[in-house]
Amino acid sequence: MMDPLLFAELLSLGLCSGFLAGLLGIGGGMLMVPFLTIILSARGVDAGMAVKMAIATSMATIMFTSLSSVRAHHKRGAVRWDLVRGLAPGIVLGGLLAGAGIFALIKGQALALVFAAFVGFSATQMLRNKKPAPSRQMPGTAGQLGAGAGIGLLSGLVGAGGGFVSVPFMTWCNVAMHSAVATSAALGFPIALANTLGYVLGGWQLQAALPGALGYLYPPALAVIASASVLMAPLGARAAHAMNVQQLKRAFALLLYLLAAYMLYKGLLR
Repeated sequence: MMDPLLFAELLSLGLCSGFLAGLLGIGGGMLMVPFLTIILSARGVDAGMAVKMAIATSMATIMFTSLSSVRAHHKRGAVRWDLVRGLAPGIVLGGLLAGAGIFALIKGQALALVFAAFVGFSATQMLRNKKPAPSRQMPGTAGQLGAGAGIGLLSGLVGAGGGFVSVPFMTWCNVAMHSAVATSAALGFPIALANTLGYVLGGWQLQAALPGALGYLYPPALAVIASASVLMAPLGARAAHAMNVQQLKRAFALLLYLLAAYMLYKGLLR
């Protein structure tokens, strides 16, 4: 039976990350990974393994959050399914490469540094809100395949749903902000599925760091967080269409800087 304090921590994390996934199209991973790392480290998991377990478990929850969030976005006609079809094949390839190969080879501390760098980058992009050139458009089939592979690879290394790359990329190509967020939510499922399969393959022979752990995955945390996230993601998606999210993005960017600093600290631990 799960410790009540652990259950409460995971439930709170799932509720917050699910709402933010629907609101900002970020998949919740940027919030989930640092806090899961804290939770696992407090229970005696080695720092490097705690980072890897947090990344893998965070990514697995996105499979459920994405389905819940995209349903709400699709009802409003905001999802660009043509872009989903163009980007998804590359995403699956990049995700499998990251989860089954690169992830197992890189030390947890190095992954923490990669996470810190990309969360810091994402926060900066939120604050800058730079407008794209009016003539810029989404690339063709080959360009979308390459972009998808990059999104899937980076997502697998940091445990995020890809919104921290795909939303800026799509808006840079003059996709409307609401459509970019909604399309990013739809892309979260192939990203999470490919990477989770890769994590399972890559960590199959590992000894369980905690009771109930499966390699890099921690199913007890997955069950609690995913259940809470699925409930909250549609509420976040509705809120995204009902309000100007720019002020929220500024506040969230500041939180991301703090989380990036924490992961930088974890990455520099010896």
